[in-house]
Parts: sequence; C-alpha cells; structure tokens
Amino acid sequence: MERFIPDEKRIQQTVDNYRRIKNNVLETAVKAGRSEKDVRLMCVTKTVDAAYINPVLDDGADLIGENRVQEYLGKRDSLHLNGVEKHLIGHLQTNKVRQIVGEVDMIESVDSLHLAREISKQSVKKDVISNILVEVNIGQEESKSGIFLEGLEELLCEIAELENIKVKGLMTIPPICSGSEVRKYFEIMHKTFIDIRDKNLDNINMDILSMGMSGDYETAVAEGSNIVRVGSAIFGARQYF
Repeated sequence: MERFIPDEKRIQQTVDNYRRIKNNVLETAVKAGRSEKDVRLMCVTKTVDAAYINPVLDDGADLIGENRVQEYLGKRDSLHLNGVEKHLIGHLQTNKVRQIVGEVDMIESVDSLHLAREISKQSVKKDVISNILVEVNIGQEESKSGIFLEGLEELLCEIAELENIKVKGLMTIPPICSGSEVRKYFEIMHKTFIDIRDKNLDNINMDILSMGMSGDYETAVAEGSNIVRVGSAIFGARQYF
C-alpha cells in the first residue's frame, strides 16, 4: 500500500482558514451584541484525514463534528482529542446507536422518538448519560431528516421521559436559499428555541442552538446560533472515499 504523505501547503491553508473563520465568528458575535464566548466553532471533519485535522486541534480547536459513526470510530485513535468535545451531527440509524453511545459527547441529530428510545436503551445498558439535540426540519423538506416545527414540543416532552438521556437544545439545517431567506429560517429557529426555553419544561434544557454552516455561519451567529458547524470552509472540498 502506498504511504500517505500529507500536503504541507494544505495543512497550512487549513490552519489559516480555521483562524480566519474563528475570528469571523467572534467578530460577528460582538457586532450582534453578544459576548465572544457565546458562540462555539465546530470543525466538521467528514471525509478529512487526521493529518489535516490534528494541526487545527493543536491550534486550539476544541469541538469537532462527524457525520458517520464508522468514519469517526475508524479515525478517532489518530486524532489529538485531549480536551476536545466530539459531536455526531449526521443522520443516525438505530442499528448504529449501540456503537456510538458513550463514544461522543453529544448526538445532534435526534429526529424521532424511535431513535431516542434506542439511545436511551443503549445508554442505560452502558450506564452513561447521552446528551442530545433534537433536529428540526425547519424547511419541511421531504429529502431531509428532522421533526417539523408543529411536532417539536410533543417530541421533546416524550424524549424527556426517557432514562439516561438529556435534551440540551436544537439543531437545524435550513434549505439552500438566498441570504434573506436563510435569515428568515434562522429567525424562526431562534424564536422557537427561546419560546421552549421560557416554558421551563422538565428535563429539557435549551442551552444549545446549533445552526449555520460554511456558507451561512455569519448569518446564523447574528440570528442567535451558539454552535456553527463549519467543514469545507476550513478543510477544503470534501474528498469522498
């Protein structure tokens, strides 16, 4: 097998991208009247080799997101993860729950009671508490996972009854659209987030609103997101394998 040799120029470009975006996030938060500490930058590492992730982690990144269970577990031991929070952000199949429960700090993509029950079941078996976000399909797109807004509060209350699971907030991926349209979706999500938080529902903490990606993270920060998930803008175009 041919030995993999990382591209030194790409490594430097990746670190430069991370620093620039981190600064953009902080500056956008301040312009929106928020504290620099209000928003966290997640480095989305889908299809990215550890050789390009580790320099960013070594430069101070403390939150990563992976889309696929097998990919994360396969490269985890090669990553410099001391002090780094790990989230699963991709669609999670119930048959993969057993493998990922207890292996990440948060599952951001819970979109059904069926999935939540399996997370609860496996969390009880492993004697761990699983922190989750409920994924909202804000654009009601049939091609995307996530609960529609009208069913959100009922789902939250049902999940809150389950053992060894803690609801920590909401996550969304808006439809691909223009800047003004995406802002509207973010505004609706933030209002929903605040409305639910103000109801003080049992076992439901609205601590995290995860929204915004490479193309719209600045708009998301301005509209109240406190985690933005940035991949290609840091690491470059994805290399699928």
